[in-house]
Amino acid sequence: MHRHYAQFKDRMEAGQQLALKLLKFAKHTDVLVLGLPRGGVPVAHEIAKVLYVPLDICLVRKLGVPQHKELAMGAIAAGGVRVLNYDIISCLGIPSKTIEHVASTELKELQRRDRFYRGDHPQPKIHNQTVILIDDGLATGSTMRAAVSVIKPLQPAYLAIAVPVSPSQTCQVLQAEVDELICLLKPDNFYAIGVWYEDFTQVSDEEVKQILRSYLEHNQAPAF
Repeated sequence: MHRHYAQFKDRMEAGQQLALKLLKFAKHTDVLVLGLPRGGVPVAHEIAKVLYVPLDICLVRKLGVPQHKELAMGAIAAGGVRVLNYDIISCLGIPSKTIEHVASTELKELQRRDRFYRGDHPQPKIHNQTVILIDDGLATGSTMRAAVSVIKPLQPAYLAIAVPVSPSQTCQVLQAEVDELICLLKPDNFYAIGVWYEDFTQVSDEEVKQILRSYLEHNQAPAF
């Protein structure tokens, strides 16, 4: 369906093409590539291989407003990072008890996934690093915005976003949040991320685990 839109064979090819736009970061000891599970991880894997830099994941969970799950009142990440959107919380009068309940539920799921993906490997060092956040594409950008919101407080020296495809409007909004945004395709008729790939098969949890663990065990670079 919609194959005529396809610009990338699959996520691996998209990662290889994107890596060519990121060569200035190659072999730097302070660079860290973070893929957003699940679809961003195969893309990030190709980039990390080309740049010869460490790969890890940025596992985030949005804190959805009850009855309006698509509306984020905050986000959490592994390592106990929590960011709240006080404008939304104040505007909707969301009580702290509700926030704690949602955060507790999401934290359990985040910890479960983190254990599954990472095993006993420690969280990556973010402070003073050049961090590149990777996904297989952006639509509304809400998950990437959540990722930015949890990485920023950890004080990276430089924060970039790199994606194969995104609507230009989403790029403009996120560009203001980071030091640099790299996007290969900004189509006017975006439709959906999947139409820009010939093969957009869903990435499994097992694939993410295998990519991450093999990289953490065999390709650790000096930044760790």
